[in-house]
Amino acid sequence: MFKLPVANWIANAAARFTGTHGVVTQHAESVDCSRQTVYEHAAKVQAAVEAEHSGGPTRAQLLQTIEELRQENAQLWDTLNHSVEVPPAKQQEFTATATAMGLSLNQVLVLLGVILGPHARPCRSTVHRWVKAAGIAAGRVLKPLDALCQTVVLVGCLDEIFFHGRPVLVGVEPASMVWFLGQKADNCKGTTWVNALRPWTALSYVVADAGSGLQAGIAAVQRERLKDGGKTLDHGLDVFHTVQEGKRVLRVLWNRVEQTWEQAEAASRKFEKVRGQKDKAPSAAQTARHAWRKAESEFRRYERDEAAWKIAHAALEVFRPDGTLNHRVWAQEQIALALGVLTGLEWSKVRGFLQSETALTFLDRLHGQLEAAVPESELRGELVRLWWLRRQRPRSGQTGAVSGAGHVAHLVQQVVCQKWDANWVELYLAVSQVLRGRVRASSAVECMNSVLRMHQSRHRTLNQGLLDLKRLYWNSREFRGGKRRGRCPYAHLGLTLPTYDFWSLLRGEMRVALAEEKAQAKAQSESRPRAKAA
Repeated sequence: MFKLPVANWIANAAARFTGTHGVVTQHAESVDCSRQTVYEHAAKVQAAVEAEHSGGPTRAQLLQTIEELRQENAQLWDTLNHSVEVPPAKQQEFTATATAMGLSLNQVLVLLGVILGPHARPCRSTVHRWVKAAGIAAGRVLKPLDALCQTVVLVGCLDEIFFHGRPVLVGVEPASMVWFLGQKADNCKGTTWVNALRPWTALSYVVADAGSGLQAGIAAVQRERLKDGGKTLDHGLDVFHTVQEGKRVLRVLWNRVEQTWEQAEAASRKFEKVRGQKDKAPSAAQTARHAWRKAESEFRRYERDEAAWKIAHAALEVFRPDGTLNHRVWAQEQIALALGVLTGLEWSKVRGFLQSETALTFLDRLHGQLEAAVPESELRGELVRLWWLRRQRPRSGQTGAVSGAGHVAHLVQQVVCQKWDANWVELYLAVSQVLRGRVRASSAVECMNSVLRMHQSRHRTLNQGLLDLKRLYWNSREFRGGKRRGRCPYAHLGLTLPTYDFWSLLRGEMRVALAEEKAQAKAQSESRPRAKAA
């Protein structure tokens, strides 16, 4: 606190710097202070003037800076109080898991900022290095796991998924939902598929669509196995695509019916307007009659084609409409009956699918597996009948009164099976396993398609590293619902691993990948000065 007014300081400085000899003593006596005080005030006033006009920050600027620093310090303390202490290893686990789940780099950064605070989170380049290392590590982890899968994957659903014009070859084991093939390729030609399928020597049955490259690849693998005396590879045409194409054609035909119907109604309205005009009414009436005949013709054709398609569709089912097990002879008869009606150009693709030899391969395979499970044909038929009846019984959530024998038919059939064989339960379980494990469509690949499309929507590119990371996460995560609930695909496939945890599988290889990247960056930085010196 000042003991003397500021004006006295300035007067003391003036006496010190401008006064003659003896003025300092006289001035000190006049203001009632010591000579030393006059000299101190003069020095301080001189320093203050020099500081104000030396070109540096002013006092007001310095005070503003101090206030801003105080506010920033308060914010940092507040962030620290609300943040969670997460070590770098846990941050790497979070980044790898979030990326494998489909989150983009920006989304991972935002979430890390929420957890750690915007000032404590890692920078974008660091997170990018972690993601890159996780992809490399996932590829290394998948190599021995794929080698184990190659001996136990017997059935595969195959398809191509395109990202920005480049295909990804996808293979899924339908029972366990193991994603055993996820390879980004330059093309989807037959040779590409051959190279992708050749290591999977245990595959005995694959389901795929009618893509030319995929079909050529499967045929080439079949020829290679026959030549080498290896395990045969059965091939079934994807029923899902056949059904979808049939529904698409029906939609086209129905749109045509609606269009002609609207045209007929418009012609009728036009006729009503000119009904009393003798010069215009006859032609308008004729136009209306012609339009209605065309609309009726299109509608009759739609009904005819729809009925024929239902016949063809029933031929692709496992059971006939009467509940008996379908077989190739009956199915071919129904398809031939339907093809006699489905003659339009719109049905050409569907006809090609239905006439393919591989369209009914699933029936041949199903009958072969059932014969191996229960050799006696009559008992096998009764057990299959019981399996079908159990799925026709009324469900617990069904509303209304239950009529007919649907609620007791399976019980009666159970007694029939018991009379055939006392050990019918074991045989029924074998039949049930075959019927539940039938594969007619590559819809499992469509599940992967939906997962990868979500991943692609958040990334500009989907490189092989991201594919490997996603595939490892999918195969090692537990299903939360459904019949596979509580176990991961690798466990359902029968692989015995020390752990099925995603991060436990990835952590060791990710450390190695990060160390290799660090060593490579150090070597590059050391080589630059040498290159400049040279």
